[in-house]
Amino acid sequence: QLQLVESGGGLVQPGGSLRLSCAASGLRFDGYPIAWFRQAEGKEREGVSCITSSGGAAIYGDSVKGRFTASRDNAKNTVYLQMNSLKPEDTAVYYCARSRTRMGCAITTDRGYDYWGQGTQVTVSS
Repeated sequence: QLQLVESGGGLVQPGGSLRLSCAASGLRFDGYPIAWFRQAEGKEREGVSCITSSGGAAIYGDSVKGRFTASRDNAKNTVYLQMNSLKPEDTAVYYCARSRTRMGCAITTDRGYDYWGQGTQVTVSS
């Protein structure tokens, strides 16, 4: 059984940075796109980023473009999300998820993902 575990969340001031990690165990996840979603209190889940299986390309939600960068190390079964210039509106629980297929990335819906982590809280506040 594949398990995904996020880490790296916390409290940061506006303008600060955090790096989230998503570590896989149980099965290798290379060969599959991995996405990041987030859910703020009282809001729907939102797609943040998705990185292809090779790590050669990534897509981002409009609200994080230019500030967030996804990367992956398949040898370590780990995907990262570098978050810079954080804003209070980035406050949310962040989840990583594995695509159901080996096809390309899409973050307009979370239906294409089968394995999810438990989430890590990111709070941006002064």
